Amino acid sequence: MAPASTQIREAAVAGQFYPGVTDELDAVVRGLLAGAVDAIDAANVPKAIIAPHAGYVYSGALAAQAYARLTPAAEIITRVVLLGPCHRVAVRGLALSSAEAFRTPLGDIPLDRRSGEKILAFPHVQVSDAAHEAEHSLEVHLPFLQRVLTDFSLLPLVVGEAAPEQVADVIEALWGGPETVFVISTDLSHFLDYDGARRIDAQTCHAIEALDPSAITPNGACGRFPVGGMLTAAKRRGMSITTLGLCNSGDTAGPKDRVVGYGAWMLQEADAGEAQNDFGAATRALLERHGGEILELAERSILHGLEHGAPLPITDGEQNAELIENGACFVTLKRGGQLRGCIGSVQAHRPLATDVAENAFRAAFKDPRFPALRIDELEGIELSVSVLSPQTPMAFSDEADFLGQLTPGVDGLIIEDAGHRALFLPSVWAQLPTPETFVEHLKLKAGLARDHWSDGFRAWRFTAEEIAAD
Repeated sequence: MAPASTQIREAAVAGQFYPGVTDELDAVVRGLLAGAVDAIDAANVPKAIIAPHAGYVYSGALAAQAYARLTPAAEIITRVVLLGPCHRVAVRGLALSSAEAFRTPLGDIPLDRRSGEKILAFPHVQVSDAAHEAEHSLEVHLPFLQRVLTDFSLLPLVVGEAAPEQVADVIEALWGGPETVFVISTDLSHFLDYDGARRIDAQTCHAIEALDPSAITPNGACGRFPVGGMLTAAKRRGMSITTLGLCNSGDTAGPKDRVVGYGAWMLQEADAGEAQNDFGAATRALLERHGGEILELAERSILHGLEHGAPLPITDGEQNAELIENGACFVTLKRGGQLRGCIGSVQAHRPLATDVAENAFRAAFKDPRFPALRIDELEGIELSVSVLSPQTPMAFSDEADFLGQLTPGVDGLIIEDAGHRALFLPSVWAQLPTPETFVEHLKLKAGLARDHWSDGFRAWRFTAEEIAAD
């Protein structure tokens, strides 16, 4: 990032949204946190919180309910990624600050400029000091962080109009481990009467609990863009979310005829091992019950393709209820033990029965590595279907750390870097039994050099349960 004209971003709303005198601010923040002491739970420290950004007299007590949850990890959390909406200067995408530190009456907080440089690779991330200069949605959170955490750096992002997936991609790139926490800043409805605000805020709360950014209306949350990105990332990762409280200014320090709504939530990471085991057991049971139907669907779709040039149409009413639940699969064809086609879905986005039929057709006739399957090849075709678990993004410090985390024979793997992406199913370990050879060949499949590595390298793993025709 270009050098800042002033290396310190000075406090803009001290004395307005919160006390501007050091001792008074310290006492107020400590008092708010003391009032939330019952919320502290060392066994349930969140990876992310969503908290309001109004004046402390209005929303400070509710914000403290979220911040108190971070207290047990005060010595562990060393980086805070703070995302909030723009109120003063319009932004397209996400805006970084070029300052070296943000100042409050409680002191200066150093910025994580290295991480900022990293995410500038995204076309929707820019540097805009103007967006940060007078923005309160980030600043009001800083005194809480300064009193809850011990020693940390900050990556502040003003979020303007951006798709949830765009914001989620930035969040994923910054995910890190237990040293990193995300703070999402938003208020809820604005300037409705008390009962109207409660209705809209309840709807927004329901959308947030469902991890559904599309259900947050434009007047439901001023921070709907950063919130939407966090919810999208949470859904990708199978996170859980807990509502910590809802209120509005009419409940705290304002009249009831024109109120602003507030909410607080915490998000926690799923236990990857437990989730993987749950998926494996559930999917094995599904294949035991309906594996024959799944293989028959794949075979019928290939035959339908030979005759009609299109996959077998799937009617939900004709399928078992379990097979019309969304699912992701790969269909693999072999002949004489050699690959003859393999196409699939990385993420569940349609009924499993439809996914099987579509991918069987594409594996037979649309795999660009092979000519379309001929009718005279049918007799020797070996067919298998792999049902995929959700993906889990991997966090690693370097390539050795990355390779050391892989479990041969178990992990399916997706890698991505510099616009190149590729996937291997867990079954590929049979031919490439070590992490080094597995990853080298996956890089080659992606169009990367065998020894490629960069700071932008990303990876996701998953598991799969396979069933094959006799």
